[in-house]
Amino acid sequence: MSEYILDCGGVTKRFGYVTALNNVSLRLTPGKIAGLLGPNGSGKTTLIKIINKLLVPDEGAVYINGLRPGTETKKLISYLPDCESVNGNMSVDELIGLFSDFYADFRADTSRAMIDNLGIDPKVKLKTLSKGNREKVRLIMAMSRRAKLYLLDEPIGGVDPAARDYIINSIITNYSPDAAVLISTHLIADVEKILDEVIFIREGSVLLHENADALREREGKSVDAVFREVFRC
Repeated sequence: MSEYILDCGGVTKRFGYVTALNNVSLRLTPGKIAGLLGPNGSGKTTLIKIINKLLVPDEGAVYINGLRPGTETKKLISYLPDCESVNGNMSVDELIGLFSDFYADFRADTSRAMIDNLGIDPKVKLKTLSKGNREKVRLIMAMSRRAKLYLLDEPIGGVDPAARDYIINSIITNYSPDAAVLISTHLIADVEKILDEVIFIREGSVLLHENADALREREGKSVDAVFREVFRC
């Protein structure tokens, strides 16, 4: 057992001659929502995939609740990828059944209640839903687990503002104080109100990891405004 839900030390990942991550070190403690913030191609998805053991670092180490990524940490992590990863011919009901079979910590009642609140017919196929509703269903599946670490890769990308509000509210109301959430996004203004910590990443390197309120107080402006200055073209 560790005091850190996530502990990355000196993580480096190369793809041929391209360094996707360069000596990345960061730690997350329970009860925190952290934003992994950077433009497209900055290394956000690569880092999330390494934490979830979909990729292996060339250097450095990752620990989830004191454990190296593997079979045991799969039980601790709820991962929402940045692309649709389920069969669109499945119904919402079938998707809930699939998650119930795969994850012992999945709260089917919670997911069904949230689906019902959205007015989505659980018998309809996923491919027939609007993009916004599909994204909502995907997030509901991820947040209905009792995980220790939620990895959400671009959860609000490509959806309308109303869907973003629902997704953000779902994140803050469906994780426990002993868990941590890492949200990867480049849409800072939409998520900064729920962030406890911000991590700026550019070209595979962490530029800043700081308490969100402390950053706003020091700079006298929003996280989004600071982000725009740091990452100005």
